[in-house]
Amino acid sequence: MSDDRNRDEQPTAEQGPPPGGAAPDVESPDSPKGLRRELEHYRAVVEEMTRRIRTLEDELEAASTMAEVPSVVVTRPELRNTLGRLVKKVAMIIQAEKVLLLLHQPETGKLSVLPPALGITEEQANHLDIAAEDGISGWVFQNRESVIFNDALNDPRSSKDVVSLLAIRNGICVPLVIKQRDEEERLVDERVIGVMNVYNKRFDEDFGTEDMRLLEMLAEQAAAVISNAQLYIQLTEEKEELQDAFESINVGVIVVNKSGVIRLLNPAAANMLDLPENGYHGRPMEDVITDGPVRDLLEQTLETGQERAVEISIGEEDEHIYQAQTTLMTREDTNEVESVVAIFNDITEIRRVEKMKTAFVSTVSHELRTPLTSIKGFISTLLEDDEGMYDEETRREFLIIINEECDRLTRLISDLLNISRIESGRGLDLNLSDVDLSQLLSRIAANHQPYTKKHQIEAIVPEDLEPLRADADKLTQILDNLVGNAVKYSPNGGKVQIIASDQGDSVRIDVTDEGLGIPERHRDRIFQRFHQVDDDIDHRSIGGTGIGLYLVQHLAQAHGGRVWLESSEVGEGSTFSVELPKDPEAALEQRGD
Repeated sequence: MSDDRNRDEQPTAEQGPPPGGAAPDVESPDSPKGLRRELEHYRAVVEEMTRRIRTLEDELEAASTMAEVPSVVVTRPELRNTLGRLVKKVAMIIQAEKVLLLLHQPETGKLSVLPPALGITEEQANHLDIAAEDGISGWVFQNRESVIFNDALNDPRSSKDVVSLLAIRNGICVPLVIKQRDEEERLVDERVIGVMNVYNKRFDEDFGTEDMRLLEMLAEQAAAVISNAQLYIQLTEEKEELQDAFESINVGVIVVNKSGVIRLLNPAAANMLDLPENGYHGRPMEDVITDGPVRDLLEQTLETGQERAVEISIGEEDEHIYQAQTTLMTREDTNEVESVVAIFNDITEIRRVEKMKTAFVSTVSHELRTPLTSIKGFISTLLEDDEGMYDEETRREFLIIINEECDRLTRLISDLLNISRIESGRGLDLNLSDVDLSQLLSRIAANHQPYTKKHQIEAIVPEDLEPLRADADKLTQILDNLVGNAVKYSPNGGKVQIIASDQGDSVRIDVTDEGLGIPERHRDRIFQRFHQVDDDIDHRSIGGTGIGLYLVQHLAQAHGGRVWLESSEVGEGSTFSVELPKDPEAALEQRGD
């Protein structure tokens, strides 16, 4: 049977492509307002994710009941297995040596191989990348009409590269068409998703019109399988992604339906309630959630139909504090309440910082008032001494005290200004120079000694220690704070030592005392702003602003260095260590500052 005779018998082939195969042409986040915005954001995210999961569940249920889709096609491997059986069936019915499915990729505009292919190697398939308007496959895709060709090599419509690559003698190309019908089986829409090709009729025969009609019926079945199975897989994967997002979100999320049955409880919520991570879906709320305030919040929202926002404390002595907000999920068609979503945002740290800020303001007020009271008292005394009651030595002593209290105020205000710079994100500018550590440490020890009679403050510096390149004023602030703390937290006296040592590329300075030590529960937080070791009876009367070590840490980091608690045992004293690079500019550049 000749190619021309077949074209005469097959009207669609006469309308094939022309020669050459081408067709015609996201204020402060921890402020109350910032927290409300964050909760509104989480609320919107959870609401949208919950609605999307519900929609996906409906779509999945609809997709899984379609008669055209075998129930086994639920994953990509299973789709491949189903298509493998289908192409073998096609090859047997049409008596073809090769069967190839090409799917249109909208993002690239190409027709790409959908595995598995029969009679075509994986390497050959990898080299097939056909533009949606090229060759016979492109024309069939564009025009939605089938084509028979029985002399592939000489047919002007065929792509010679494809013919050569696959050793094609003849073939049929039919469109893969998705047809949508209404309840009365009337065709309402159709869409082409690709093409199906069969090549090389067995026994060296030609393909005929009956072969094409059979292939069109098989292609319609294949298109339905591919389209609906891919939809099912896509929806399943999208649902899993949304589920993963729920699982990984850093706020607690609990979803309970109107019957009080748990639909979702993510790991953050499980951790909040001190529960194992999974195994809650489908269980009654009262069997899982034993915490009274959480259960009451969910039950009251369901009973009243009103969304709520409250603070909930969980654990002993309000160990954790949560900002809790509920959202009602309703059916769009009936507006009936379907479930309640509760979001729990851990604000324990925010409340702790707020508490520390309040204590800090009170402490700073006291720290400012004390030297001002002394200054005011001594100046008033001097001004009222019209009769010369006080001799020159006494007057000088008064003036020394006034000068020292002014220095104390200056240091406190300087610390507050530096804290403000740190909190606002501005850097601590360095004025670097060569600092003689022997002189600096000796001066610091001498400056602190007059304020205590119980302590022996000494500086220990190797004689051959070279000058350190640093900001002298900020290095003085670091050591003043550490030595001041050492004296403050050893109220019974003892030795306070400032020990410098050469570490090669850096210099280490240790400040040791024989004081109260630091309880273990405070050691991880002593460098946090406003933190004070004030919950032990031995520490309560010591006072302080709670910003000293926080500032020391940032001043050390500004030099490219670090500070840490080297050792501390309650009742046996503490050692704080500072390590500063000898070349701070190089250290900061290496760190990326």
